[in-house]
Amino acid sequence: MILVEGMFDLAVLWQAGFRHVTCAWGTHLNPHQLRQLCDRPRTVYLTFDVDANGSGQQAAQALARRLQAQGIPTRRVLLPSGHDPNSFFLQGGDPRQFQSLLEAPPL
Repeated sequence: MILVEGMFDLAVLWQAGFRHVTCAWGTHLNPHQLRQLCDRPRTVYLTFDVDANGSGQQAAQALARRLQAQGIPTRRVLLPSGHDPNSFFLQGGDPRQFQSLLEAPPL
């Protein structure tokens, strides 16, 4: 399951052929969203913005701890600096490149 911050990120990944995608509507999951992920345990790939101020990656790290505490395996996906999934594809990234980011060694 690929977890992104927003709907544009979700839409561009869906358009690129990635079907197991959901969005957090920001950087935090509400209790209902957390329960849904826990009901279907599988690795969650946290694919948050790589902001200049680090806020997206800090949120991904905090969310990874929350999910791991519930027994959900997580992986943080590191996009190129300054990108979110939407901008990654708008700037010419392709599905193979994104797949290689998903398969990269854990951070």
